[in-house]
Amino acid sequence: MDFEIALNNLGDKIKNTQDKILTEEATKTSYILPFLNVLGYDVFDPTVVVPEFTADIGRKKNEKVDYAIMVKDKPLILIEAKTHTETLDRHKTQLERYFTVTESKFAVLTNGIEYRFYSDLEKPNVMDKGPFLTIDLLNLKDRDFKELEKFKSENFNVENILSMAGRKKYVNGVKSILREEMKEPSEDFIRIFASKLINKHLRQQVIEEFRGYVKQAMNETITDLVNDKINALKDKLNNENNIENENIEEQIEETKDNGIVTTDEELEGYFIVKSIFAEKIDLNRIAQRDTKSYFGILLDDNNRKWLVRLHFNYSNKYLEIRTGDKESEKYLLDSLNDIYKYKDGIINTLNVVGEGLN
Repeated sequence: MDFEIALNNLGDKIKNTQDKILTEEATKTSYILPFLNVLGYDVFDPTVVVPEFTADIGRKKNEKVDYAIMVKDKPLILIEAKTHTETLDRHKTQLERYFTVTESKFAVLTNGIEYRFYSDLEKPNVMDKGPFLTIDLLNLKDRDFKELEKFKSENFNVENILSMAGRKKYVNGVKSILREEMKEPSEDFIRIFASKLINKHLRQQVIEEFRGYVKQAMNETITDLVNDKINALKDKLNNENNIENENIEEQIEETKDNGIVTTDEELEGYFIVKSIFAEKIDLNRIAQRDTKSYFGILLDDNNRKWLVRLHFNYSNKYLEIRTGDKESEKYLLDSLNDIYKYKDGIINTLNVVGEGLN
């Protein structure tokens, strides 16, 4: 299964089940162990993922951390787990103690939704005060997938991860400083700009005057960058839709001689279904073929991988969703918007044809 799809699916599962997961054990079973499984660790092999790993601390014996991930028989990743409803800020001290008395190089504090990754970049065998990487499964970013790839069992390399951790530490530090400067620019920060723009002594009155200029300039710059990104995305989507429409028009012309007429409603239904698949798969893989009996929506333009069929050639309109190798379910549609009601079933067709999204 594709790594990104698996993580996104886990995030969706969390969104849909948060109100049903009420204990720490349930959080571990439903969220944390599946996360480790996505990273490629066999959670059923006690030589790989060790639950209740013993980490004796001084005179305290049999102190246990929730999980240790073993790499070449060494506990290189310690994981302290909390209930998904808990914030993590007040639970770091316990993990710090475990980290110091083991051979681990990485420590993870998690509530099943947020994962904070720590190492000992500042002082050997002493866990850093701040995480070098924070992952929120309910708000995954493109860069998160790239960083987590390094923690997959097949990719695990201590030096590579420490190199990434060192970079992330300073990048996160710069981002933190920038956030603070954006909220309230410091005098040193203001002087950087004022000294480049005026040729007079920077008295306090000038500094205060430039404080407003700097805040406004930063706000406008951020707004412009965001707008540029949105406009670029709109242009890309418009271009893709234009190409898609041109291809469909060509196919309609080709099928006219066969007595097949592709209607506007079928095309609208196709685009609705395609927008649903957009969450899970590259849209270039979703294709359509119209027939006299139905409008078919396929994976990889392969008839054996049909996903959804639109039966719009009758007075009543039906949506047919594939549920098995030779099984399907039909649903009566009062309007095309009713297609959205069957979003989960539509997405699950990818599992049916072997994409393995679960």
